[in-house]
Amino acid sequence: MSKKIILTGFEPFGGSNVNPSTLACQVLDKKTIEGYEVKAIEIPLRYKEIKQTIESILIKEKPEILICTGQSTRSVISLERIAINIASLEKSAYGCGTKPKDEILETNGREGYFSTLPIRKIKDYLEENMIPCEISNSAGTFGCNQIFYHLMHFINNNEINIPAGFIHVPSLPEQVIGKNIPSMTLELIIQALKMSLITIIKHLHEESAE
Repeated sequence: MSKKIILTGFEPFGGSNVNPSTLACQVLDKKTIEGYEVKAIEIPLRYKEIKQTIESILIKEKPEILICTGQSTRSVISLERIAINIASLEKSAYGCGTKPKDEILETNGREGYFSTLPIRKIKDYLEENMIPCEISNSAGTFGCNQIFYHLMHFINNNEINIPAGFIHVPSLPEQVIGKNIPSMTLELIIQALKMSLITIIKHLHEESAE
């Protein structure tokens, strides 16, 4: 039986009818990478549903690797280092219209949780293959940070020892027409996610050989 990778992306938001995070994950859905089968899941961008959704995925699917993804206005693939225990919006809103302000995500949670992905190795591999990438120290305070935080809080509290974390992907070219916002092709985003998974699997093999 193949081991399982879960990739999540968010539903479209902000007036767009697409979200590159979900589109890229869906292309990899049911693909087998280095003996691991990928399952892609779209997450509703609704404030009260995100925690329950990601926890249910972990309980039901029991993946060996879990990466959440989301769209940003950045120009590069962003490997998020840390999730923080706060949700706060000024201009944006969740798909349900909710606009939290300085709200704590987990009352008994840490101030922050670090990604357990080998982000430095991923960055090096992507850049070696000419894919622009960065290690980011802020996932924001919107849905992306929220799912990242709930993910890491749950696996920490339940002692689930798997590579898990969050990756931001840029907008698609068709989403930024008439806007002064950088973009990246869907093909390059897909390639970046696939290479990230290959790096993570290689890292797991190296750890098990020690």
